[in-house]
Amino acid sequence: MADPELQLVARRIRAFPDFPIPGVLFRDISPLLKDPDSFRASINLLANHLKKTHGGKIDYIAGLDSRGFLFGPSLAQELGLGFLLIRKQGKLPGPTVSTSYALEYGKAELEIQRDALEPGQKVVIVDDLLATGGTMCAACKLLDQLHAEVLECVSVVELTSLKGREKLGPVPFFSLLQYE
Repeated sequence: MADPELQLVARRIRAFPDFPIPGVLFRDISPLLKDPDSFRASINLLANHLKKTHGGKIDYIAGLDSRGFLFGPSLAQELGLGFLLIRKQGKLPGPTVSTSYALEYGKAELEIQRDALEPGQKVVIVDDLLATGGTMCAACKLLDQLHAEVLECVSVVELTSLKGREKLGPVPFFSLLQYE
């Protein structure tokens, strides 16, 4: 890891063993959010990746409820784009489109406002962390219902042992930091 910005980000991710349950090593982004230089570095790194990969072809950044809302607006601002909210069920006013997805025990729903974008618009989805990929996959399906084109999904942290990127199928995925 030679990039000084990436090192700055990595130093601000801390691990908590056995949280929220025994056997889980929780990756905490709180120190990253608390440090303006590290947070700025994470946004710069994600923005630079998206500029290199997609140039000016992105129409919107979409953030996942709730920690995608921490990174998405700053990333959208850095790229000169608008930001879309993908929320948990019942949190958005007006007509919405929804999709359900499986959780470890049960199911959940994501929603987006029906008029959030026009068919054919190009979107990048952002979240803080990719684990099993269920939420990110559901967000892709949700945007597909609105006939948007998901160009890529990005996150700050990826837990590679959970193979979340495999759930995304053909949608490209990028993360700044990878942990087992």
